[in-house]
Amino acid sequence: MYQLKENKVPIKLMIRTVICCFLLMTSLSLYAQKPTADSVIVSEKPLTPFKKTLKKILNFSDFDTLYISPNRYNYALMTTHFSNFEYYSISSKAPEIQKITLSPNPHHKLGFYFGWRWIFLGWSFNIDDVYRKTTQKNKGTEFDLSLYSSKIGLDLFYRKTGNNYRIHQVKGFSTQIPEDYSQTFNGLKAKIKGLTLYYITNNRKFSYPAAFSQSTNQRKSVGTMIIGLSASKHHIDFDYKQLPMLIQENLNPGMKIENVTFSNWALSCGYAYNWVFARNFLANLSLTPAIAYKSSHITTDNDKDNQSDQSVNVDFIVRTGLVYNNSKYFIGASFLGKTYDYYRKNFSLNNGFGTLQIYAGFNFYLKKAYRK
Repeated sequence: MYQLKENKVPIKLMIRTVICCFLLMTSLSLYAQKPTADSVIVSEKPLTPFKKTLKKILNFSDFDTLYISPNRYNYALMTTHFSNFEYYSISSKAPEIQKITLSPNPHHKLGFYFGWRWIFLGWSFNIDDVYRKTTQKNKGTEFDLSLYSSKIGLDLFYRKTGNNYRIHQVKGFSTQIPEDYSQTFNGLKAKIKGLTLYYITNNRKFSYPAAFSQSTNQRKSVGTMIIGLSASKHHIDFDYKQLPMLIQENLNPGMKIENVTFSNWALSCGYAYNWVFARNFLANLSLTPAIAYKSSHITTDNDKDNQSDQSVNVDFIVRTGLVYNNSKYFIGASFLGKTYDYYRKNFSLNNGFGTLQIYAGFNFYLKKAYRK
């Protein structure tokens, strides 16, 4: 499913991405088609083991019809509501265990989409701009593209925050500061970009598109292992001098950083389950932990404490969805969340972001094979 999260995405980048994905998915779809009776059959040379494996991987129409039924329609129209969430936790252990949790206000958007097979293209706008004034300075940029097919999936994401964070929780500071302390904080800016690619092992019986892109229907409950890899780049600017003075005075030295930059490469292996609990109803839950290698550089207000290092941590990707789909009409909700953890001596950074989507729509224009 294609999801455009913000109108500030560079137009050239968006157009190039959409065209590339369209051409890729179209070529895969055409590759998977079987010859018809009117096709000219040319004698084929025996395939090499490599070509046989490649053909099997690219055959996206090969699934068990006892578990999965195909979409009978060519096109779809859908309206959807997005809510985006994000948080950052910065902590240290010495001389006191301290933790500061920050997050911006959730972003709410409304979008309208046209679908063809695996791809949904459309437009969304920020609901907050309708009923309250927002400045360009406070706005962030978000771009998420998710493609779901029977065998492989792809997530592309780019996020650049504004300066609309709030302190939501503090731990380990003076008793004069309550743990549920809340105050606006303009000293955090973050930029993240990356991709995730994964393979669904039990793809003949398990359908991710049934839960997240409504292009097939799951008829029986089934689970699958998911294997993937991901790469991302993170840059976080943290101006601790903008913290309230009472927090600054008691802040651990390890938390007095200016920015953190790290590259993240990860291998993941998880499990997903599609539960058909009633006719045309489907619930999905998948959790994919990842072993991540991080190469980082930290800059502090004291140049002597600047450090570059490598570490191995655990990240997580969670997907969940609930949908009713009777082939003609569908309605549902889904959530995609990612967490990233970074640890070094006397300093740690935890980041998570996710998107909640609530949608409704209908399919139309029957495929030729189903018109009778």
